[in-house]
Amino acid sequence: MGKVAIITGAGGGIGAATALLLAERGARVVLADIAQAPAEAVAARINAGGGEALAVHLDLADELSIRAMIDATLSAFGRLDILDNNAADLSMGLRDTDVETMDLEVWDRSFAVNVRGTMLACKHALPHLVKAGEGREFGGAIINTASNLALQGHIIQAAYSASKAAVIQLTRCIAASHGKRGVRCNAVLPGLTLSPTALEKLPPRLREIVEAETLTPYLGRPEDLAHAVAYLASDEARYVTGQCLVVDGGTSSHVPGIAPFRAMVAEI
Repeated sequence: MGKVAIITGAGGGIGAATALLLAERGARVVLADIAQAPAEAVAARINAGGGEALAVHLDLADELSIRAMIDATLSAFGRLDILDNNAADLSMGLRDTDVETMDLEVWDRSFAVNVRGTMLACKHALPHLVKAGEGREFGGAIINTASNLALQGHIIQAAYSASKAAVIQLTRCIAASHGKRGVRCNAVLPGLTLSPTALEKLPPRLREIVEAETLTPYLGRPEDLAHAVAYLASDEARYVTGQCLVVDGGTSSHVPGIAPFRAMVAEI
């Protein structure tokens, strides 16, 4: 691949799987995470395998931290070709409810990180992604992680869902404004993905409900999303921009079954 990629939220789950896959395909990668130690562990694994990786601390709620991430990338590798905005704030958990019972702190934090942080990462990366395409057939690429919940109404996670819907529109706006300057911008929309954290903390009843609504015989793994990101970042996707690639095992493609979710929430 020979490109330089930033992956946010790269300390585990989808971000770590994406960093490992892009490095395997020849990219030099910057792993950014608010928890730097896990990102350093993944970077060490890449470097030990002969790749080139750098771990940096990132707080998406802090613009100075975002700018420092870009500066560290340019200092280490001299260019930027790919920005994978994978990080999101999932800490609110069951505090993210419906609108009537919404805690304003939950709403504001979701938008500060998931939308504002993603926008700022794009803002500070775009000049370098434009430059990456100068004199070349292929320019820079942004992949924003949204969610299949951005396409569906739900009885919980109103803040998270709304913030991810905003990420989809942000993706389209950047694709429109920077396409002629050689930058492609797309979004991946995961469903429930069995990262190590999800396997540890996911309530068994919730997993049962989602598995029943998923069309494939299994729930997705981080590697499934990593391959989608790698495609959108690649030159093979040169004619793909402004698109939303749903990677959820078909969960959002059929008549929904909201009743089991309603029953589960009533039991909490």
